[in-house]
Amino acid sequence: MHTDTSPRFTRYVALGDSSTEGLDDPDGRGGFRGWADRFADHLARANGGIQYANLAVRGRKTRQILEQQLAPALAMRPDIATVFSGTNDVVRRQVDLAQVLADIETMQAALRSAGATVLTITLPDLAAVMPLAARFAPRVERLNEGLRACSARTGTILVDLAQYPVASDPRLWSEDRLHANTLGHTRIAAALAQAVGLPGHGADWQLQLLEARALTITQSIARDVAWLRSYLVPWLWRRARGRSSGDGRVAKRPELVFVPPAD
Repeated sequence: MHTDTSPRFTRYVALGDSSTEGLDDPDGRGGFRGWADRFADHLARANGGIQYANLAVRGRKTRQILEQQLAPALAMRPDIATVFSGTNDVVRRQVDLAQVLADIETMQAALRSAGATVLTITLPDLAAVMPLAARFAPRVERLNEGLRACSARTGTILVDLAQYPVASDPRLWSEDRLHANTLGHTRIAAALAQAVGLPGHGADWQLQLLEARALTITQSIARDVAWLRSYLVPWLWRRARGRSSGDGRVAKRPELVFVPPAD
């Protein structure tokens, strides 16, 4: 007689910024899906449905996530939660990484104390995706080391994407070079599903993609110019005015909503 030993979850709450919100994984209805939505689908299939809320808002820094999302998340009494932040902190001119990590640990510890299984994700090296990212590589490395340490202290499951070369493959990242694309979000969701032991989820998400045809110098320059014009310059202009991409935005799923098991 077979006994189902897969974990049982009933309420999933996602905390974070634009990555958790789902940029750039279009949902076909003018919004974004993303790895958190996809992970919720995996949880729903394994558990006969699940209540799911996504409190993430693009542009949020870690302290804002702590102040704006933790209390509502705890009020929902999740038995599984994801906490992912830090990107919007490390790209700032000045950042207190010790405080960022302390805030992440506070969120992890609070959710763990409330009885939730908590998952956190490290940031992969994006130098191959966006050469300017090399400037922030030392910060990202220190952030990741800190995430490994605080996750161990709080009993948080760490999905250490930074340890897998495929996570830095440009083909998993969108045209803005900062957010995962549909394939990238799909891989992250699969990594989370494997991390909590959902049935049918192994290590396939770690597999390298087939070798791609190299771009010509002309093609590479054209892509870089298009990226500068379409993404970097607008981002710098917002920063210069003290604006954020998340100004005026609210969470896309601020309350628990039932997600049925898909086929």
